[in-house]
Amino acid sequence: MVTVKNLVKRYGEFSLDVSMEIPAGRITGLIGRNGAGKSTMIKSVLGLIRPDEGQITVLGKEPYKFEKEDKRQIGVALAEVGFSTYLAVEDIAKIMKKLYPTFEETVFLKKCADMRLPQKKLIKDFSTGMKARLRVLVAMSHNAKLLIMDEPTAGLDVEARLEIQDMIREYMLEDEERAVLLTSHISTDLESLCDDIYMIDNGKIILHEDTDTILSHYAIIKVEESKMASLDQQYILKYRKESYGYECLTNEKQYYIDNYPGLTIEKAGIDDLILVLTGGKK
Repeated sequence: MVTVKNLVKRYGEFSLDVSMEIPAGRITGLIGRNGAGKSTMIKSVLGLIRPDEGQITVLGKEPYKFEKEDKRQIGVALAEVGFSTYLAVEDIAKIMKKLYPTFEETVFLKKCADMRLPQKKLIKDFSTGMKARLRVLVAMSHNAKLLIMDEPTAGLDVEARLEIQDMIREYMLEDEERAVLLTSHISTDLESLCDDIYMIDNGKIILHEDTDTILSHYAIIKVEESKMASLDQQYILKYRKESYGYECLTNEKQYYIDNYPGLTIEKAGIDDLILVLTGGKK
C-alpha cells in the first residue's frame, strides 16, 4: 500500500531519514515525541512535500504525481475537520457528493445521525468530541483504500475514544485491502488498534515491531545499582538511571523470568518504550 525507501528530507539541522512499509489489511502506528518527524513523514506520504532523496510509492505511484482519481483513494483525518467551521453537516455532505463519485450522501447522513451529529448545526458550535467524530466520518465517507489519521482521539474522553476506535475497526472489516496509518500520543489506543508500530526519534526509525510482540515479549526490568553488573545484558535494549538503580528495557522477557527469580520484571507498554528508547543509554 505504502513503501518508503531511504527517504531523506532536510530542514536546517533536522534531517528525516527513514524507510517503512504500510501493507494492506493492517493498521500501522507511527509514534514518537513532538518534533521527532511524524508530521514530515505524513506530509511526505500525502505528497505535500517532496523528499530530497529516496522514494515513496503510495498505491503504486509517487504521491506528488497523483492525479485526481488517485487522491480520491486516500482519506485523511488531521487536526482540523478540513472544512470551514461555518458549514453544517448537510453542507459538507453536498460538497463531498460533488468531489467523490463513491460518496453516498444518505449513508453519510445516517452515520452522522447515529453518531449524534446534528445536520444543521454549524461545526463551530460542535464539541471537541463531535468534531473528532466528524473528522473520522468524513475521511472514511468515500471508501478510500488508505486512511491517514493524525491524533484522531486527542483531547477526547474515554467514551468518545472508544467510539472512534470502533469506527476504525469497522472500516477495516469492510474491506481487507484497506490500510490505516495512525499517529497518537495515547498508548492504549495504539495497543488496542495497531497491528504493528514504528517509533521515530530525531528523524530516524528506532523501532518497528508487531504490537502483539511488544505486549508479549517486551518488559521493564528494575534492578538495584549494586546488582546491575551481575545482570546478563545481552537482551537489554536500553536502560535508564533511576533513584533505586536502573530501569532496563528488554525484548526477551521470558529469558530474565527463567534465569533471574526474584527480579522485578514488569510488562512494558508503548509509553515505556518511548521513555527508555528515546531517553536511555545502551
